[in-house]
Amino acid sequence: MISVKNLSKKFGKLQVLKDFDLEFELGNSYALMGPNGSGKTTLIKTILGMVIPDSGEIRVAGQAVGGHVAYRKQIGYMPQIGRYPANMKIGQLFDMMKDLRPETNNYDLDLFQSFELHDMKNKSLGTLSGGTRQKVSAALAFLFDPDILILDEPTAGLDPIAAEVLKAKIQMERKKGKLILITSHILSDLEELTNHAIYIFDGQVFFSDSIEELKEITGESKFSPAIAKLMQWTLKKKQTKPQLSHV
Repeated sequence: MISVKNLSKKFGKLQVLKDFDLEFELGNSYALMGPNGSGKTTLIKTILGMVIPDSGEIRVAGQAVGGHVAYRKQIGYMPQIGRYPANMKIGQLFDMMKDLRPETNNYDLDLFQSFELHDMKNKSLGTLSGGTRQKVSAALAFLFDPDILILDEPTAGLDPIAAEVLKAKIQMERKKGKLILITSHILSDLEELTNHAIYIFDGQVFFSDSIEELKEITGESKFSPAIAKLMQWTLKKKQTKPQLSHV
């Protein structure tokens, strides 16, 4: 569904992505991990068309994304921090988003209703708490029932009940066969919500395979220790780097 081939990107003298290759398939949920500065955010922004790569290609459903915008209709994006016009009301924001896609008349309002945003539709976005902004961002990501979901730290700032509601929704969409890409520092969330682990280090793919394969390679029975071992391998730059494979 998303194919990334030989992707490279520099910001000044800083090489952020280096001959980057990845395949993301429908029906899988991917945990995208790596230390700060590893290239995760740049990869996501490149997929979304917010960053132009220096070389390489990204295809979504077989179509090269360079110079095109129509493919974005297949993607629902939840940023880590939602930034909205302060004076706009919640209801106005959702009405505006619907107006931008007049061809769509079937909306996924599960989270809008579960988070009771209908009761807050007249609240200005600038007055919302961080957690409520997260609810707005989550509801917007799912609004158009996209085939691809890219969720950046989705449960950060949410209260425990709201976090469970969102996780249940993610699991439901995964069962429908959608492609879900999640970044999170909460490893328990990633273990619960994903079946494929991707670890990026120094702008390159260090590991990409199923979570079960990750546990087997590292000799760990739990996700968190397995990720910790990957981090040790990268930081120590051992030659025992695991063989990459792609699902």
